[in-house]
Amino acid sequence: MSSEKTFIDVENIEKLLAEGKSASKLVIYDVLKEARMAKGLTPEQAAILLQLEDEDIWQEVFQISKEIKQEIYGKRIVFFAPLYVSNYCVNRCEYCGFRGDNEASVRHALTLDELRKEILALESSGHKRVLMVYGQHPKYGLDYMVNTIRTAYETKTLDGKGEIRRVNVNAAPMEVDDYKVLKKEGIGTYQVFQETYHPGMYAKYHPANTLKGNYKYRLYALHRAQEGGLDDVAIGALIGLYDWKFEALAMLFHALDMEKEFNVGPHTISFPRLEPAHNTPLPETTPFKVSDRDFKRLVTILRLMVPYTGMILTAREKPEMRHELFELGISQIDAGSCIAIGGYQENAENMEKQQFKIFDDRSLDVVTRELADMGYIPSFCTSCYRSHRTGEHFMEFAKEGGVNTFCQPNALLTFQEYLTDYASPETRLSGEKLISREMELLSIHEKERVSKRMEEIKSGKRDVFF
Repeated sequence: MSSEKTFIDVENIEKLLAEGKSASKLVIYDVLKEARMAKGLTPEQAAILLQLEDEDIWQEVFQISKEIKQEIYGKRIVFFAPLYVSNYCVNRCEYCGFRGDNEASVRHALTLDELRKEILALESSGHKRVLMVYGQHPKYGLDYMVNTIRTAYETKTLDGKGEIRRVNVNAAPMEVDDYKVLKKEGIGTYQVFQETYHPGMYAKYHPANTLKGNYKYRLYALHRAQEGGLDDVAIGALIGLYDWKFEALAMLFHALDMEKEFNVGPHTISFPRLEPAHNTPLPETTPFKVSDRDFKRLVTILRLMVPYTGMILTAREKPEMRHELFELGISQIDAGSCIAIGGYQENAENMEKQQFKIFDDRSLDVVTRELADMGYIPSFCTSCYRSHRTGEHFMEFAKEGGVNTFCQPNALLTFQEYLTDYASPETRLSGEKLISREMELLSIHEKERVSKRMEEIKSGKRDVFF
């Protein structure tokens, strides 16, 4: 398998990382000059920063990342909720609590009635965007996915205010025709994480006689998804399975290959750290654990490598770490998350029903208020997806400053909707102060434009966007 030619060339990645260690300060500053242009980095440039150890220069790198995040994404942080739909799985991934041979894991696939209850619980807290997560099992294949996706979209609260406006999907690799089916169901982003991009380590963690054992088939899953018409696809690696520097550079090669083939890279990129899982020793014994220091550097370099790609930070991380990383490049987080099957309606976490442990279990209301107090705009916006600003079109308008034209105003509008319908009195007070400050920063024309829509929301209209 390792000899199969793909866009991941292990020897080349290792060579680039080795050469990056010897870069002079002059070369490093040339890389930083390029990074400031917010056009992305070449693999050679990224390798140099991945090997950077000078603490003083790192402060400059952090500052550049902050500036790029602010320039492209503004103060927005987009919210979503993970929703685990089924955890039956035929694979035996060593790091996963849902692996097929983990007899300590409680198995369940939500019925459509159970799913409706989960969706209603999420909608009642204010969520508009969900990531539906599926195990890989023939009994719960494409037909099951279609029925559950339809149910998620169709389920609304009785008052008409609660609804899911965007369903993203995390599921096993499929064929092009399968992706065409998902396209017809109106899904948003489709995720497949390679877990580790190193072929040898991939083979170690994923037995060859399982469906997931085919490295190359998984590697090109998102190529097939784009061939099937899915504009927004998402890459990622599970950080802690191998050297984080190798994984970072490999993700850049993945993004570059998609840009070459389809003229658009990944819509989002994820980098979850390996966390403890029930009856699963590997997270505790792996030699590739990533420290908070290195994780912060990873996030920073990813933002410089792919400046126009959304970056997701999950509730695997502790609140303190999430606070540090917001300004360095994070554009999307989950909140009020429960990753136990059926956990939202039960309102409880159960390790036997979870894939891994999460470290930020605070409510959506608490996290929303915290973001507002920090000066960030909590966004529940899904307008780009429904206005067909996706794929290549999204990247074009983002590079032309579309955040200021659409995303920032829409974030304010969806935040106002959340404050009106769901927020606690304390959160509503913090949020209205933030909105007032942000409105004063708009031009006269934009202020009038947004104020008019704000009044529509306060008068009872919902799903208002530009």
